[in-house]
Amino acid sequence: MDFELSEDQRAIAQMADGIFVDHCHDDYMRQWDTSGEPMMAPLWTLCIETGLQALAIPEAHGGSGLGMTELMLVLQAQGKALAQVPLWRHQLAAATLARFGAIEHTQWIALAASGEALLSLSVDGLNSALGIELHALATAGGWSINGRVAALSQGDQAQAALVLVQVEGQPRLLVLDLAAAEIRRVSAVLTHGEAVADLHIQNLIVNTTALLPAEAVDWLELRSVAALAALQLGVSEEQIRRTVAYVSERRQFERSIGSFQAVQMSMADTHIAVEALRTALWQLAYRIDANLPAPSEALATAWLACEAGHRIGHVAQHVHGGIGVDLTYPIHRFLYWSRGLSLALGGSAANLERLGDWLNDNDKLGWKYDLEEHQAL
Repeated sequence: MDFELSEDQRAIAQMADGIFVDHCHDDYMRQWDTSGEPMMAPLWTLCIETGLQALAIPEAHGGSGLGMTELMLVLQAQGKALAQVPLWRHQLAAATLARFGAIEHTQWIALAASGEALLSLSVDGLNSALGIELHALATAGGWSINGRVAALSQGDQAQAALVLVQVEGQPRLLVLDLAAAEIRRVSAVLTHGEAVADLHIQNLIVNTTALLPAEAVDWLELRSVAALAALQLGVSEEQIRRTVAYVSERRQFERSIGSFQAVQMSMADTHIAVEALRTALWQLAYRIDANLPAPSEALATAWLACEAGHRIGHVAQHVHGGIGVDLTYPIHRFLYWSRGLSLALGGSAANLERLGDWLNDNDKLGWKYDLEEHQAL
């Protein structure tokens, strides 16, 4: 088996690393904290210029037509830099429309590929304790939409979005033109700086094609989990790197604190957690790109991402001691991002419960059951 990246994939990863690291240095991040801006507009412009915002959009619609592996590499670099740009939601929304949308949706895909329009999405209702708060009722020639979408990323800046709606007891994806007069937005900012807006919708009438086929939900959820886990992998890797550098320099009792056994063991635990996440994420990305089913792999990856974010974040804060809670020191931002990503993934408990339900209903587990010689079992 060849586990090496291709030359093109390495080039994409190196370009993304260079773009994000050069832009999101610590001085810039301190300025960003107090800027009040909804996203890093100059960096988003640079992403559009280099085509990073359209990697996963099909070539037929003006994108690069690449897979989850390439997008994962870019998101990992974004996570390392804590770059506030809407990369994954924008292009996965467009990719979903390209696969499941109607003819009238092609304009959104083309505008997303060129960067002229910003798309967003939300699948949080699949894991939310409140469930899906948006409901659709059939009307003559269409659907009447009422309810709420909580904390839509870039809800004030995006022109269109894919959101979950409850239709006859089943979750479906709805294409929303956010310029509709029936949509009222309530703006907010999440702890890690992501701009969001609650959408309150009353008596919005849409045509039948605004609802995507039922299978679009699972298709998008798999890719959303991979995207969020890739961001968490990048956040955690940089969190560990910075913490190792700190404990190597910080001295107590005339020796670096990194030489203390307790600190070494804690840091070893973080390394195990991040490598477990990396392994699961790479398998998930491979299966997505190979068009293989991956429901359990996605749930396992989501759980590992939540667990890694929690474990690594708390170890990093702990070994930094008092300086870890100093907001002028950069390490706190990584903890904020880890918590935000964990919430977006639904949290450890919810994913573990869903994985348990899946295992209860499936008596076969493991890659070998995908092979032809095992299909008759």
